[in-house]
Amino acid sequence: MNLDYDTLSIMLFALFVGLLAAGVPLAVTLGLAGTAVVALADLGLSSVPLNVYSSVSKYPLLAIPMFVLAGIIFERAGIAGSMVRLASAIVGPRRGGLAVTTILVAMVLGGISGSGPAASSAVGAVMIPQMLRAGYPRGYAASVVAAGASTDILIPPSIAFVIYSMLVPAAGVPALFAAGLLPGVLAGVALMAGAVWLARAGRLGNEQDLPRPPFWKSLREAIWALMAPVIILGSLRTGVVTPTEAAVLAVTYGLLVGVLVYKSLNWRAIYEVLVESCEVSAVILTILALASVFAVASNALGTFEHMAAFLVRSVSSETAMLLVINVILLLAGMFIDGISIFFIFLPLFLPIMAHFGWDPVWFGVLMTLNIALGQFHPPVGLNLVVTCKLANASMESTTRWAFALALFMLAVLLLCTFVPAVSLWLPKALGY
Repeated sequence: MNLDYDTLSIMLFALFVGLLAAGVPLAVTLGLAGTAVVALADLGLSSVPLNVYSSVSKYPLLAIPMFVLAGIIFERAGIAGSMVRLASAIVGPRRGGLAVTTILVAMVLGGISGSGPAASSAVGAVMIPQMLRAGYPRGYAASVVAAGASTDILIPPSIAFVIYSMLVPAAGVPALFAAGLLPGVLAGVALMAGAVWLARAGRLGNEQDLPRPPFWKSLREAIWALMAPVIILGSLRTGVVTPTEAAVLAVTYGLLVGVLVYKSLNWRAIYEVLVESCEVSAVILTILALASVFAVASNALGTFEHMAAFLVRSVSSETAMLLVINVILLLAGMFIDGISIFFIFLPLFLPIMAHFGWDPVWFGVLMTLNIALGQFHPPVGLNLVVTCKLANASMESTTRWAFALALFMLAVLLLCTFVPAVSLWLPKALGY
């Protein structure tokens, strides 16, 4: 069948959109659409299994299942409870205080798990019952936990940054980890301000009668949790370990703390942790493997280069292009999970990034900030799905709170978009 490349490009996207609209899982959609076009374009079907294998047979990719495992271990080890007591001792009983405590704990867990849904589960299980007892609405409690946990893919270590680095080799994992730290902290501070403002404006909650935990006792209990990000990031900075080895170090540390210190992990719990981490890792790596087939077809046809050239011709201003990219990602985040956004949109954005000469590390933080926003705003925020279940709240009940918090985080997104130094000063200072 003699078809020109433009026709084949249209067929590639028609198949992709059609299968996705029919409810076919993303990984299967990418694989089927790519394989069909490889066959029609006579690009060699024998290349399909070779690309699937080569896309996942990379040593750095071991960091993904290891960080997933570390996140689940720390979730089950009971570390969130000790962090909550310490944060409560620092913040004290005041209106909006539990919301600030929730976001603080989620930010610290971000230096351990690197996964928004994992932190939503760990923090939500401890904090949502407390917030409900203090009189906060269920929708507000679910929104605050989901929003706070969204910072976890920005504050290192981050599974999102590991995946971005695999797709954009010019952006190293240590540089991305360093670049995400300040935007992650700023996002957390903005969310705290928003949560307190909402609580005070709506006169939500009544925390005055809650006891304030003793500070020094709480600090002693939480010291093991506080040491985790220091050990992981410190070992990376000194060059003692690679990002993959840092992930293994995180798993080892989590197991030692869970088994020997908190004594919350027995053989049964460890088995369940291993099973869950295998399931989550398999989903991520299957998408990565089958996305390579789609990439082979689109690269051979020049599909994304043509689309990028069209965008550049249509939007010549760099500022306007940044706003267009942010709008695309924010809209996509309402319906698509973060990992899928990387695989679907990065091939389109890479030629645009090269055209404007954007720093790949800064652009990775920009994309991840957009994905973080998407994790907690309706209708399909993954973090909200977790926290709504824990709070026994409907997704509709979170809408006003989630979108209000998203506006506060949007201010950080705009700051990082138009002031790249916010993301890049730390990697440069550290010599990355």
